[in-house]
Amino acid sequence: MSDKQQFLKEQKQYIEQDGFRIHTFDFDRPWGGFFVLDESQADLFIETYFPTYKKEDLMLGNKLSPKILVVEPGKRLSWQYHHRRAEIWRVVEGEVGVVMSDTDEETEVNVFEAGDIIVLSTGQRHRLVGLKDWGVIAEIWQHTDPANPSDEDDIVRLQDDFGR
Repeated sequence: MSDKQQFLKEQKQYIEQDGFRIHTFDFDRPWGGFFVLDESQADLFIETYFPTYKKEDLMLGNKLSPKILVVEPGKRLSWQYHHRRAEIWRVVEGEVGVVMSDTDEETEVNVFEAGDIIVLSTGQRHRLVGLKDWGVIAEIWQHTDPANPSDEDDIVRLQDDFGR
């Protein structure tokens, strides 16, 4: 088993030990992987990872989607934005880089560490960057269009290291 597969397997165990049900997961992303958690556990997710927030404060539409991102050292997710969601991230483990801009022009990488919160508005350009160690991010999708909730197709990629 590769180091990546081992790390993701361990993260899956931690998530399940914390009482979360994993709806789907993807260990085949070239930058790491992710876990989509059961949406009915949004309250527990907020309580666990975003204890200073109330669910009502996070609701922009009619539902929230909790997710865990795992980024490999030295890898970058695409430079992207979304039309139908805002996101709020909390660094759970490691240090990560995040690039954010209101235009298509990439700016400098800002470093965030465990406990830090990153708020991304709908349309805001962003990129998650793995630094020297694995990074683990708790993410909430804040759906902004109740009639058409966001999904993996709601990604506008402006640049991608993996040609997607």
